[in-house]
Amino acid sequence: MSFPTGFLWGAGTAAYQIEGGVSEDGRGPSIWDTYSHTPGRTVSGETGDVAVDHYHRWREDLDHVEALGLDAYRFSIAWPRVQPSGSGPVNRRGLDFYSRLVDGLLERGVKPVATLYHWDLPQPLESAGGWPVRDTALRFADYAAAVVETLGDRVHLWTTLNEPWCSAFLGYASGVHAPGRTEPAAALAAVHHLNLAHGLAGRVIRDRAPAASLSVALNFHVLRAASDSEADRDAVRRIDALANRAFVGPMLEGAYPADLLRDTAGVTDWSFVNDGDEKTIAVPIDVLGVNYYASTLVRAWDGNEPRVEADGHGSSAHSPWVGSESVEFLPQPGPTTTMGWNIDPDGLTDLLLRLSREYPGQPLAVTENGAAFPDEVAPDGTIGDVDRVAYLRSHVDAMATAIARGADVRGYFVWSLLDNFEWSWGYDRRFGIVHVDYTTLRRRWKESAHWYRDHIRAQRA
Repeated sequence: MSFPTGFLWGAGTAAYQIEGGVSEDGRGPSIWDTYSHTPGRTVSGETGDVAVDHYHRWREDLDHVEALGLDAYRFSIAWPRVQPSGSGPVNRRGLDFYSRLVDGLLERGVKPVATLYHWDLPQPLESAGGWPVRDTALRFADYAAAVVETLGDRVHLWTTLNEPWCSAFLGYASGVHAPGRTEPAAALAAVHHLNLAHGLAGRVIRDRAPAASLSVALNFHVLRAASDSEADRDAVRRIDALANRAFVGPMLEGAYPADLLRDTAGVTDWSFVNDGDEKTIAVPIDVLGVNYYASTLVRAWDGNEPRVEADGHGSSAHSPWVGSESVEFLPQPGPTTTMGWNIDPDGLTDLLLRLSREYPGQPLAVTENGAAFPDEVAPDGTIGDVDRVAYLRSHVDAMATAIARGADVRGYFVWSLLDNFEWSWGYDRRFGIVHVDYTTLRRRWKESAHWYRDHIRAQRA
């Protein structure tokens, strides 16, 4: 495998999944604090109150980052730790934590990659309406200004949002993520205001940290049609509009796709889009972050049998696929991960090549890629996660194939550095290459961590 000069090898985490310390040093509640403390929302009622205690163990965790030989570390900043109410004065103690974290990375020769929003909206903003309300995007721009004012050019790459599709559709349509609402029109309003938040914050970053790079991380859906029929191909088109083009359309082309507006006209008239919004959203980015785990198989629903909804996005009586009741999502043959997601490295190649064709000149980075598997600690303390090693190796190979065929890919970030609180799954799913004992919080390298370190060394040899 051959990778470009300057290619970044990294790993990622998210604040609510690892930090803990939810009531320390002035941090306010987030929607995930509220959601996880609501009975029935997470497996076994588990919460991120402690998570893996990164808030107190960050130095140890950065030592693992350094020992792995990572070029970059992708972390997220908890908005309610910086602005407990989502607006108003900055909580200096919270912001100082991230300042120490960034300095710790720089001292270890690791490039900081900071995500401003990884799903932990301050609860007071949700109580005022959340992402379906325009004011939330304006408050996000203020928050971005406060953070960038302090961390500025010390951060190598700023990411505005992580997976806004999940924030909008899982949070406001299916309700399997915080805040747990099931309001299709509100979900589409959330799509727009998340996009607007990206544009507003991106312009703040451009203005206040001109030496830093700018990105956004999207969880692209690689869609396969169940047949070559016109109906199944139209099912792919419809879901592609909701899953992918609802974000890259305004972000990279400056306009929402016309077919998206037509498909969802029965849900909303999109009157929340103001004149000039799409231009604001289309702030130039240096890197488009690509999060990829699995592919999706769809077909047109004939209405004769119960609709199949094996989309891999949790169980709910309400679909995240707003306005797409005519489409069904089919289970796929194995192998699969513990999440039930199929293992399809070719999907990553296809995705990177598609993005390269459709957006020539736009650099890409794989900002999340990884897998959950059951991990067992052997009597000698080793963790032989051979399935995860095989998954990572096959997807790194798939990325290399895309690069060899012309895709401009600048980096790869494994998900995740650490086992952590896996959202609605609580602690039941492990994605980390570093194992965490949730009782003692002891960290141990899995075989995948050793493989990744050795792979990185081999690329530098």
